[in-house]
Amino acid sequence: MPERPSPARPAPLVAATGIVLDTRGRVLVVTAPSLTEDLPGGTVEVTETPEQGLARGLREGLGLVVPVGRLLAVDSRPPGPPGPPGRSLIVHVHLVGPLAPQEAAALTGARWLRPEEACAVLPARVAPRLRAGLAALHTGSFAHLVDGVPQPGSPAGLDPARRAALEHAGELDAASHRANRPKALTAASVLFTAADGGILLVQPAYGRTDRWNLPGGGIDSDLGEIPRAAARREVREELGLDLAPGRLLAVNWSHKPGRPARIRFLYDGGVLDAPTLARIRLDPTELLQWRTVPREELPALVKGALRRQITACLDARASGAGPLELHAGRP
Repeated sequence: MPERPSPARPAPLVAATGIVLDTRGRVLVVTAPSLTEDLPGGTVEVTETPEQGLARGLREGLGLVVPVGRLLAVDSRPPGPPGPPGRSLIVHVHLVGPLAPQEAAALTGARWLRPEEACAVLPARVAPRLRAGLAALHTGSFAHLVDGVPQPGSPAGLDPARRAALEHAGELDAASHRANRPKALTAASVLFTAADGGILLVQPAYGRTDRWNLPGGGIDSDLGEIPRAAARREVREELGLDLAPGRLLAVNWSHKPGRPARIRFLYDGGVLDAPTLARIRLDPTELLQWRTVPREELPALVKGALRRQITACLDARASGAGPLELHAGRP
């Protein structure tokens, strides 16, 4: 059995807090017993995990019964004010939600604020956890804090200027350098057309189902998969067609502040004849339907950045140019 903490050797105090979001990206802020603004959560009991403690706190404090999501950050505080005397404090910060509109509307005694508004009203010891937790959420990463300060090597939350300064000063070990370098998401897509020139589009079964896509998906780089192999695998899984991709038409780079960059490799799938199109069998867990559309109908179905990528690839295919270097679909 694990050793029990003795009065002479007190264990750290463990707390769990939630970044509770609604579908509009707003943050739930509550009033603590001290009458200060806070994020929901509280102390974890000795028999609980942080996830269980947070779920209990949400249930007892707000009447909110929802799953506790992934761990976004851990913040540790040394003993002393404003923490408990003689004991350090370890705070686990978890994502909760986004709550559906009816769930959010049912909560009483709480406020929904935009992230910047929430950071402005939260105490100085709490706001950094929210900022770092949201950074970890947006980058798909994790934040390591001490007394609210992101540490060198923290994969999220470290200011880019501070990261660059640490790198240039040679103060990061190899593991920390890898951890806090910016990351990118990679995908591979295939441009197929029908004999009449129509472009093959697919409708996803998840996420934004109103936005149509090219066949393709993420590259399993952690398994050693290369872009061309990913393109072939995705077409086989999504459409049931095992077709080797043709030449690379373009590489597209897109980026939004605070998010990982996205890199897409676009391959020429060639012209599919009627018998090949008839062999398409969709994976219902991924796609709802497929269709071929003329170029002029793309604006009604495809978001602007992808539409520009498709148009550039069609032009490259027709002229024999490329591979093209694109940024958000623009050469």
